[in-house]
Amino acid sequence: MILYLHGFRSSPRSFKARVVQERMTAAGRAGDLICPQLPASPKAAMELALLLAERHAPENLAIVGSSLGGFYATWLAERLGVRAVLLNPAVDPLKNLEQHVGVTTTWHSDETFEFRREYIDELAALKVSKITHPERYFLVAATGDEVLDYRDMVAHYAGARRHVIDGSNHAISEFPQYVDEVLAFCQPDVGWTQAGSKTGDN
Repeated sequence: MILYLHGFRSSPRSFKARVVQERMTAAGRAGDLICPQLPASPKAAMELALLLAERHAPENLAIVGSSLGGFYATWLAERLGVRAVLLNPAVDPLKNLEQHVGVTTTWHSDETFEFRREYIDELAALKVSKITHPERYFLVAATGDEVLDYRDMVAHYAGARRHVIDGSNHAISEFPQYVDEVLAFCQPDVGWTQAGSKTGDN
């Protein structure tokens, strides 16, 4: 199973989440994907993620996290001992999200939600100062990320497998080029190909 965690103000309708969903559906593995809408509260988001993940971890689970979802994925991977792919992950979201305290909207609708000040403390409680098993991680970082500094990502995930994209942006607009590499790390026994499908048995 793959648990996909979206970023701040995002949703399962985000670009990268949809690319993953479409690839897995095309390969006949749509049932292997869990992609929940995460609550604004980091504490509540991780309670939901743990509820979903613990049914499969650690033998049959990998996590993919984008931006803030990458921060969450790191905490979960350390707690559960599972593989994780980080897509332009937030290393220290406390400094970035302080400015977003208050009422805001999601990227994919006009729906509003409140990001409360106490959520900053909830984020602090989830911070992983140093990853313990770099071999469990795969970092995909873009040097052209306009929101987060890829150098912070590379330093935080030292020793992990990584794919540093020259240029691109925070959204990783070329993500369809990399999705099979991501899925192959999550499901190494499946045999994902660059055609958006897989080899072996369906």
